[in-house]
Amino acid sequence: MTALPKVAFIGTGGTISSVGRDGLDILDYTASGERLEAEEILARVPEVRAVAEVVPVRYRAVTSPGIGFSDWRRLVLLCEQLAAEHPDLAGIVIGHGTATLEETAYALGLTLTVDLPVVLVGSQRPISALSSDAGLNLVAALRTAAAPASRGRGVLVVLNDEIQAAREVTKTSVARLQTFRTPDFGVLGQVDGPHVRYYRRPERRHAPGTPFDIRALDALPRVDISYAYADADGTAVRAFVAAGARGLVSAGLAPGMTPPAEADALGRAVAAGVTVVQSTRAGSGAVPETTRLAELGILSADNLTPQKARILLALALTVTRDPAALAEIFATY
Repeated sequence: MTALPKVAFIGTGGTISSVGRDGLDILDYTASGERLEAEEILARVPEVRAVAEVVPVRYRAVTSPGIGFSDWRRLVLLCEQLAAEHPDLAGIVIGHGTATLEETAYALGLTLTVDLPVVLVGSQRPISALSSDAGLNLVAALRTAAAPASRGRGVLVVLNDEIQAAREVTKTSVARLQTFRTPDFGVLGQVDGPHVRYYRRPERRHAPGTPFDIRALDALPRVDISYAYADADGTAVRAFVAAGARGLVSAGLAPGMTPPAEADALGRAVAAGVTVVQSTRAGSGAVPETTRLAELGILSADNLTPQKARILLALALTVTRDPAALAEIFATY
């Protein structure tokens, strides 16, 4: 008999680990406060034994709004440890809540040091729910992590039988199962039963081999997001600067503009030494490098969403403050 591939499963909590009051509790399940650890999730989905030799790894079971930089750093180190302890490891799956899943995926996609497929998976319905998507999402993620074709594609996100790139995917719906989407480019591939099929590759650079090493950092530079809207007067920008922000991301009006008073505040922030990057609240499309932005000293986020532009800017500021070098980083990653 052919040995099954070995895949590590790290449980960080989220809906995929949550247990509601009953099978019909698909919205208020966090009220129970019950979340399963990695080995308990696997016990609820015995079918995983048919697709991989799964190594359960306890982490901490929390809702994903509680996950941020300190977890990204710990996960980078944990993935390193697992790769060292299991030389025959085919890949790593990380169970994660969907609220910040895309941010953790992108952060890891810029900072991981292991040359293994790393797949983030979540669910829209708790594992206790009638017709929960937790079990099949987990099986699909394990199959994806174990597939040789997954190597070299960066961190992946798998839900609803779809494989998405960490840089490009975003959550688009509160409750629908098809919530994760890549607006401009579509999926990388699909998981159809036992078949993991790819149709394209991410073009932007990703880990391992990036200049962003967070393993010894205590924190990232403070970078905040200012959301643009009609009549925005720059109050948020000034507050973030006063709070010590070293970088700001403007979630601007498409195609990358802000009301005049907000633009003035952003320009003053640049003059004060704060790096400002222009994104948009539109959800897709690249911000053009216009004369107006150049005159203000503001950089383009390319097509990154504000939340992902924030991550890249914070990491970039750990290696350079030079505007030209920062612009090149946004054109590269």
